Amino acid sequence: MTQIKISSLIFIMMLPSVFCQQKEATFYFYKGQDFGSEAIFNPLTVILNGGFGILQISNRSNRIDDLDFRTGIKNVTYNLSHPFETISEYGWKNFFNREVFPTSFRLENAQYYPNYTLHLIGGGFTYRAFWEWYKWHDFSFPRIWAFTSWLTYHFLNEVVENNRFEGPNVDPIADIYIFNTLGLLLFSSEKVVRFFGNTLHMRDWSFMPCYAPWSNTIENIGQSFVMKIQLPRLNAWSFFGHWGVHGMGGVSYRYNENNSLSIGGGLVAKELVEVDDTDDVRSQTTNLVWTLGFFFDRSNSLLASLILSGTKGYKARLNIYPGLIQIGRLSPGFFVNLREDNRFVVGFQMQFLPCGLAYGSR
Repeated sequence: MTQIKISSLIFIMMLPSVFCQQKEATFYFYKGQDFGSEAIFNPLTVILNGGFGILQISNRSNRIDDLDFRTGIKNVTYNLSHPFETISEYGWKNFFNREVFPTSFRLENAQYYPNYTLHLIGGGFTYRAFWEWYKWHDFSFPRIWAFTSWLTYHFLNEVVENNRFEGPNVDPIADIYIFNTLGLLLFSSEKVVRFFGNTLHMRDWSFMPCYAPWSNTIENIGQSFVMKIQLPRLNAWSFFGHWGVHGMGGVSYRYNENNSLSIGGGLVAKELVEVDDTDDVRSQTTNLVWTLGFFFDRSNSLLASLILSGTKGYKARLNIYPGLIQIGRLSPGFFVNLREDNRFVVGFQMQFLPCGLAYGSR
């Protein structure tokens, strides 16, 4: 009972930043552009990309029939309502050394890495981007809508990641109570948001999620973020960082006032691997493979990307966003993914829909 009260207290501590309204609206992450990745940015698409993002991993099925929502909800709720008990079973030292503080660069001890990149920075960014989207579209109480969408996104993310596992799992405790909460509070500061928006040029460059009726699968899923930091004395050149279940670094070249070409390389998570030294408590890490990406954007809104290696057995993922190809009055987005076994998955998405349609060769 005490642990439930503590969980409720943490939740209540987050509310002042939600109800505190700004006098004026400044849009750093969402500017209402009707082309590129920003054209498909909306709360439902983000919830799909972020909530089901783990299904990019090669040894996780992306078939909807293979998702056990009931067990996931039950287990995540139990662990969140019994945080001290769960952490005690896992070990407080393991919890802080692996989930919270960057004490080791070994993969089996580096569960903290996605906590900082996806939950602290990415989660905080997404909360603010939600607020800007609702504000831009004239919703009443945009912060309440943003907070509700943000909470739905993160809870779904934990449920899908948990899937069929039953037992102690510290991952949602670290994600939601520590890093998501800190991210929300951090990006409630106008100075922080201005720095990430104007100096680091952070944006959402997620994929276009699609549903494939032929296989009852979710295809082309995944949330990604980008930053560009202008290089000293080189006005047209910037350091380029791109991350999601991967991490890429490279350079970006702005060849006219609005358009830029970027290239980055790095590592991507291929499979989830169990860490075996924690008995019945879930502890997972990943193995990594190389990845290389090419990107074309206009005013920091992604128009096209080609990512080689990738995940889910893909050799290549080509995404062409709305605004690049015009068909009559419509400008849909397309993707073509080449699987490891040389089969193709193709799909399209319209900017007014949260999810597109996909088809793949059998």
